[in-house]
Amino acid sequence: MSKKSPRRNFIKLASASIGGIAFAPAISGKKTSIASGKKLNIVCVGAHPGDPEFGCGGTMAKYADAGHSVTFIYLTRGEAGDPNKTYAESAALRTKEAETACKILNAKAVFAGQIDGNTILNKEKTEDMKKLILAENPDIVFTQWPLDSHQDHQVTGLLALTAWVRSGKKFELFFYEVNTGSETMAFVPTDYVDITSVRDKKKAAMYAHKTQAPEQTYNDYFKTLEEFRGLEANVKAAEGFVHFKENQTAMMGL
Repeated sequence: MSKKSPRRNFIKLASASIGGIAFAPAISGKKTSIASGKKLNIVCVGAHPGDPEFGCGGTMAKYADAGHSVTFIYLTRGEAGDPNKTYAESAALRTKEAETACKILNAKAVFAGQIDGNTILNKEKTEDMKKLILAENPDIVFTQWPLDSHQDHQVTGLLALTAWVRSGKKFELFFYEVNTGSETMAFVPTDYVDITSVRDKKKAAMYAHKTQAPEQTYNDYFKTLEEFRGLEANVKAAEGFVHFKENQTAMMGL
């Protein structure tokens, strides 16, 4: 694989179009550093509490640590997560877990109000998502890859994608993966973020979701995935993303 392949490049901020921070890519052998720039508004959309944290919590931690504003929009409150609990009971538990995780990552939690296992993709819901996203005045939006075995993940990705189109493509759009191999399908990253320095913080945010068997989930899926993406990017641990764009002009990132 060529060293100039986009699969071995980290997302880079285009200071001319967005501004903000830029991290020296570890593949160059340089020490990771932060350059000064404008404060960015970052939005990460997930179907359930835990999806943004598990999928790209490391990247969100790096943005927040660098002084940028990070908001998680949860499509649902995880109401259907436990067949032994009522929807109200599960929602209360998982909302609290999400709020705890957001405190760890220094992010704001927003809930879109859809119902776990019964999410809807239509004109009204797309307009609702567009309003929620644009209310944060985002420079960059991360959302779930819509090719997924979980319907809620599919709906989440398509809602954000349609919101991006209907907003006039006002922000950069990136897709992230969750449980690749068992849920996320056909995901081939275009960009990577080195999360080695914030891996423990991401793990703490994941472990805040006590109802989701975090230790088993982390060891069975995400630890291996972070290290695999790290191998692809020539670092210890990384998160991979698909940058959705209409051309190959350099854009943004960490």
